[in-house]
Amino acid sequence: MLILGLDPSLSCTGWGIVRAEGSRLMHVANGQIATDAKAPIAERLHHLHDTVYTVIGTYSPDRAAAEEVFLNKNPQSTLKLAQARGAVLAACGRAGLPVAEHAARLVKKAVVGTGGAEKAQVQAMLKVLLPGARIEGPDAADALAVAIADAHLRGSS
Repeated sequence: MLILGLDPSLSCTGWGIVRAEGSRLMHVANGQIATDAKAPIAERLHHLHDTVYTVIGTYSPDRAAAEEVFLNKNPQSTLKLAQARGAVLAACGRAGLPVAEHAARLVKKAVVGTGGAEKAQVQAMLKVLLPGARIEGPDAADALAVAIADAHLRGSS
């Protein structure tokens, strides 16, 4: 079972793919999709959509997972996050890929054991769960955590 984890953001979307066989997890690939902050928003969303769609075509995951949307104190930030999420999820829909959504606290609990884990704790656990994996950056790490949590929460069968 190949699982695509997604950490959508307008500035830099993370993606990560793990192979789950029973309780065994293996790193397949990961990356980050940066957008040009000076480009029009439609262009940035198009770039996110097309790049995620290409990743899906390249790796042929069986399913995808993303964190549920959370509300920022700044409504504009929440709106930009929602738009980026929409572009990424639309790419999954276009590819016919089912997508599960998980709360951030649930992802942290599934990976670290506590829902209040800090980013550093999540990244340290990734090194344990995916030994030898070269992680492309913090957004890719978050996406891998989502994929791992999905494997634990939904099962890998």
